[in-house]
Amino acid sequence: MYAVSEQFKNAIQDNTRSYYWDGKITTKDGREFSFTNEEIVKGSGYISNQCSGSTEIEIGSVYAAELGITLFSNIDRYSLENGTIELFFHLEIALDVYETVPMGVYEITEANRTVKCLEIKAYDYMLRFDKSFSFEVSNGTPHDFIALACEKCGVEMAQTKEEIDSMPNGAFVFGIYTENDIETWRDLIYYIAQVLGCFATINRVGKLEFRKYGNVSVMDVPNTQRFSSSFSDFVTRYTAINSTNIRTKQSEYYALQTDDALTMNLGVNPLLQFGLIETRTTILENILNDLSLINYLPFDSTTIGNPALDLGDIITFSGGQADETQITTITKITYRINGKHTLKCVGKNPRLSRAKSKNDKNITGLLNQIEAGKIVVHSYLNASPFTISTINTDIISIEFASNEDTDAQFNASILLNVKADVVEKIGQAVGTITIPPLTEGGAEIKQDENFTLSWSEDGKAVIEVTYSINDFTITTYHPKETLGSGDHILNLYYPLTGLKAGTYNTFRVRLKITGGTAKIERSQAIAAISGQGLAASKTWDGRLELSDELPTVRAGGGINPISFEDQVNYKFLTPTLSNITEGYQLLSLGGMPVATFEEGLQVNPVIIKETITVSDKNKMEYSSEYVNTVDRFELQTNYSFISSELLIDRGRLCKVTANTEQFSRVDGLEVVVNG
Repeated sequence: MYAVSEQFKNAIQDNTRSYYWDGKITTKDGREFSFTNEEIVKGSGYISNQCSGSTEIEIGSVYAAELGITLFSNIDRYSLENGTIELFFHLEIALDVYETVPMGVYEITEANRTVKCLEIKAYDYMLRFDKSFSFEVSNGTPHDFIALACEKCGVEMAQTKEEIDSMPNGAFVFGIYTENDIETWRDLIYYIAQVLGCFATINRVGKLEFRKYGNVSVMDVPNTQRFSSSFSDFVTRYTAINSTNIRTKQSEYYALQTDDALTMNLGVNPLLQFGLIETRTTILENILNDLSLINYLPFDSTTIGNPALDLGDIITFSGGQADETQITTITKITYRINGKHTLKCVGKNPRLSRAKSKNDKNITGLLNQIEAGKIVVHSYLNASPFTISTINTDIISIEFASNEDTDAQFNASILLNVKADVVEKIGQAVGTITIPPLTEGGAEIKQDENFTLSWSEDGKAVIEVTYSINDFTITTYHPKETLGSGDHILNLYYPLTGLKAGTYNTFRVRLKITGGTAKIERSQAIAAISGQGLAASKTWDGRLELSDELPTVRAGGGINPISFEDQVNYKFLTPTLSNITEGYQLLSLGGMPVATFEEGLQVNPVIIKETITVSDKNKMEYSSEYVNTVDRFELQTNYSFISSELLIDRGRLCKVTANTEQFSRVDGLEVVVNG
């Protein structure tokens, strides 16, 4: 309910009232045209808004308010394009004292003219969110998404960050599921409102506001103020929700302890497809707790009206056939300017809670559709560190199969530490030397001199990237990056086009550096290949690939080395716990013996699957005070504190201190006396 004074609340309930309407039209170029109550054609003006459909209460709704009005005006209708119109209601609360209630700001979408009249149709700022959604955003809190949507669409927020964060689920970070049906920013607002357990609307001053359903009445509507009314013989209640989980391909069901009423189907919410199952459960249970406040009596009533009422307001009815003990809410409201007002609350009968709705029946088909266009992601994380030098080093290798003719894309983010070579530099400097006077009263001597300066400074290292697919090196595209010493992020991208159906592919990335060295620590090279029509199997086919690159062997004295060959033999072996050795035949260079020949060999295990059980507890680092390892790894939930005896004049005194600062929540304390 709009914030009005007690005098307004009393005056609006009187059997007689004195009021008037007026408004203002503002064109796109800033010109203003005010109009009075006398200029409004009788019976032509209305404002209509709703927060639910025509059959049941909804959360997440994003309906736009509609205004229609006809004025006795000679304003050029073409000048009203993209203009705004505002309406105001004025009620006399004392002799010649009027209190004003704003009735909203609306953008004019249609203006038609007759001989003497101007017909206007307008909608509130909710239509501004019907802009194409940009996928530049991937994750954030509800406030982050709301602020970005308002910035992109030119609408102000009615609530602060603290107010949004304080809502249930307001502080969670959400990610957007890649394959989703978010087409506009208005769709995104819908899904945000759903996870917040509320609905979105444009308030009276043109700001985006999120409102929750409640259970505290703001006013009573007696039968003396109702022209007509009808009330249902049931109360709408919700005790369960279901939400489709794309990852598990299931429609999950969450219910209160006593589940004896309606179930609200939330469908597929793209914001609820990432994260832990525990987090998803917490979010959906918070939504369910908000829905449990809905205990409303559906109704439809035409009243004298109160322009201070808003969507979502809780009201009661008294007198006549109304049940004064039941509360209800406003899900649709229509103001007739200088006329009657219509209020409505929709709702389903809880007795129909076991009947499956059309939305429920469509869930299976929806999941099949998502599966058909599923995007498969093959990810990579380096299990061992790399040192990059002047020799090409394989740092990423991803194998994938394509089930159909398709395209994919490669993305990688690599954290590396670069150490550039020190560069010696020499330069010339020109300066003037001042020699003080040799004798008292003598003159200074100035002369120009040339200096040769030498210094050392950090140079620049150049990293070159080489891509290859199926052992075919891509020669037309070699990204390069010039870096100084320090930590850097190397972001890589390459489109994989023209992948054929039924093929097995290997994509590799090699790095080399000149002018320094670079190190990539373990798990600091993250990469992925994603696309539709890729095989999702993660099983290992038993194939091992080995590579060996030798640096150039240089001999002094101007002797050119001759070519040599090495032969690789392979056979099936049973893995045994033994050292790895490699033998070389004698290498001769024109009769000159080689005194020493060294090669470094590094073996890095690749973990396909590892299962950690309680039997491994001695290998782990943990605190037994907080972790229980009797039959599984789990957090301790019960803690015991032993009392100590203290001195007292008479009798005996024991004191026990329970340190609870280390726990986020304490469900109960129990004191046990022994002896």
